[in-house]
Amino acid sequence: MILAGDIGGTKTVLSLLSRDADGSLVCVQEQSFSSLQFAEFDNILTAFLPADVTIKTACFGVAGPVVNQRCQTTNLPWLLDAAELRVKLGTEKVKLLNDLEAMALGMLYLPEQDLIELNPDAVEQTGTIAVIAAGTGLGEAILYWDGNKHQPMATEGGHTDFAAQNAQQDQLLAYLRCRYPEHVSCERLISGIGFSHLYDFLCEQGFASPCRDVPECQGDVDRNAVISRLGVAGEDPLCAEVVRLFVDLYGAETGNLALKTLATGGVYVGGGIAPKILPVLQSGQFIQSFKAKGRFYNLLNTVSVKISMNPRTPLIGAIHYFEQ
Repeated sequence: MILAGDIGGTKTVLSLLSRDADGSLVCVQEQSFSSLQFAEFDNILTAFLPADVTIKTACFGVAGPVVNQRCQTTNLPWLLDAAELRVKLGTEKVKLLNDLEAMALGMLYLPEQDLIELNPDAVEQTGTIAVIAAGTGLGEAILYWDGNKHQPMATEGGHTDFAAQNAQQDQLLAYLRCRYPEHVSCERLISGIGFSHLYDFLCEQGFASPCRDVPECQGDVDRNAVISRLGVAGEDPLCAEVVRLFVDLYGAETGNLALKTLATGGVYVGGGIAPKILPVLQSGQFIQSFKAKGRFYNLLNTVSVKISMNPRTPLIGAIHYFEQ
């Protein structure tokens, strides 16, 4: 049996698969767990796995930095250790991947109908691919082209410095420095919480009157989701500007990642936010900001930028890891 998992701060999804006579993958069992309800990952494995199952390979995408095949999860009190998992699962083929590394690998197995191209000038090329994903946080990864195949590489690029590009963003950076005096990262803005930060900034700037439908603070109602929904629908001018600015920043950072990795093979955009704000991403602002790199406009002008609409992409990557 093949065991694969997508381990996140909110939920953990495990999948158990086998291969039929022609070698095709068949899902035997798949289940989603609320991560916070379990003291450690081992308890989820015990709850999920049948008593008599034989595991051939196991791969898990984990939300956190994986160092020497150990991972202290970012938003959970879990410590995952591949060596301990090998003993528990009875197989030497156990691999821990950063969740974005798993997502990057999963992108290579998606059918075209799961992908939406944002760049009308895109030209398909072979080469290194960059992967960026805004969700609860901001993840970035690389699919390095070694001349024969793509090799997934994890990064913590979402935590690099936010760089302002115009007068409004200069004011935004100054505003965030008051909140985060030690470091203002891209993730503070290009993630779920970024919608609230941008909304509060624009309120302080007097861009428009506060929206009555947006709660003053995060509570039982997801404030970030309310802001983004109203902004995408154009139902409130302040929320609409929040989404416009969010997309501007998202496109700029995606272009930064493409330059840093020389992603001639294209860029994949994953994560939970992109599908929810798809109409605004397709409006042209995202790709305009992506290409706005001065002397390197021509380099990025034909780079493919595709959005993944498949929420199972990290799990798909974990499923296929040992096939590489």
